[in-house]
Amino acid sequence: MAALAAAGGTAVVQAAGTDAWAGVRRRAAALLGRSDVERREAELVRLDQTEAGVTGEGDVERQRAYWESVWQARLEVFVEGLSAAEREGVAAELRALVVEAGSSSRAGQQAGAGGVVAGGDVSVRAEGGSVAGAVVRVDGGLHLAPPFPRGPQQ
Repeated sequence: MAALAAAGGTAVVQAAGTDAWAGVRRRAAALLGRSDVERREAELVRLDQTEAGVTGEGDVERQRAYWESVWQARLEVFVEGLSAAEREGVAAELRALVVEAGSSSRAGQQAGAGGVVAGGDVSVRAEGGSVAGAVVRVDGGLHLAPPFPRGPQQ
């Protein structure tokens, strides 16, 4: 259950700012708030703070790490307070949350410093003796078009 709670915390943060966010936000608030309307509203506020932190300006990587630890801890404490019978139902809900978070094309994909995550074509062009470069992870194909330089030029 601890691993599932950790995966749920990571999924909440990875979904922030993606197409999956509305569903993940609703599901997480319902899970943690249960039938208590005030608790559910408090969770929605925390979730909104999370989204603002990981999609805003500043050190986004640090914010992601911070909010992942917050949500992992919240979910672990929540699960620990449940009876054995309740844990089975919550485990199914956590699995559904993780799946929903993964439904966004960007979920689980993060670019490092100076990087870009793209869901389509990217074109980088160097002209006039300039240099273009990138670190690329290719999950499909790669096409390099001529002309290619003949050697170093001054």
